[in-house]
Amino acid sequence: MTASWPLPEPMALALEQARQAAAAGEVPIGAVIVKQGRVIATGRNAPRGRHDPTSHAEIEAIRAAALALGNERLDGCELWVTLEPCAMCAGAIVHARISRLYYAAADPKGGAVEHGARIFDHPQCLHRPEVYSGMGEAQAADMLRRFFQERR
Repeated sequence: MTASWPLPEPMALALEQARQAAAAGEVPIGAVIVKQGRVIATGRNAPRGRHDPTSHAEIEAIRAAALALGNERLDGCELWVTLEPCAMCAGAIVHARISRLYYAAADPKGGAVEHGARIFDHPQCLHRPEVYSGMGEAQAADMLRRFFQERR
């Protein structure tokens, strides 16, 4: 059963970024970075269009936020993303010092936060963000399911 309350604005914006990625033929994943209640960056998957395997939504948003703040450290920032981050993106979250991570849908195959590598649980992990999941899960999972069904 889908929750009847509205999604927080950052997750709604991340879902819009995911829709834009899908419209461009990319896997529909979107991300938003917020600092002190203000959106400072957005990102969406673009590895095909950019010919760059690192062009995941989270990476694009982190790069844009670092430029906007003029700092590689994103202390006090929240990352809102539509899918559980992969190992590469979880590592970038650690290095950027993101304070809070919100993700919509779990990713049992490629996720690395609550599945797979569980990057933040390693003793070598130098920074651990607060993690919250599930907001917008139904919408994000449905968008991904439809995207892949259309390609089969």
